[in-house]
Amino acid sequence: MRTLHIEHPITDLETWVAAFNRFAEARREAGVRAERVKRPVDNPSYVVIDLDFDTTEEAGGFLGFLENQVWKVRENSPGLAGTPETMILEPVAT
Repeated sequence: MRTLHIEHPITDLETWVAAFNRFAEARREAGVRAERVKRPVDNPSYVVIDLDFDTTEEAGGFLGFLENQVWKVRENSPGLAGTPETMILEPVAT
């Protein structure tokens, strides 16, 4: 399991959630197995998203889609404020 971790400031949660929900089918088609959206208790203008994939390649492919087709197009990313920070994470055996 790999996780695409994304975090960024937002202008308005309701607007951002509506835009996020419009891409539910794209997430499913890209191989997202689970998703979690959270925000800091002390910062309602910030979101943290974790999207789980089976492979690093799927996570990287979806990140490319976000970078090129969602975040660069203002109409596709209302509510986004600033540049998202991302990383692809892998589990660590402990």
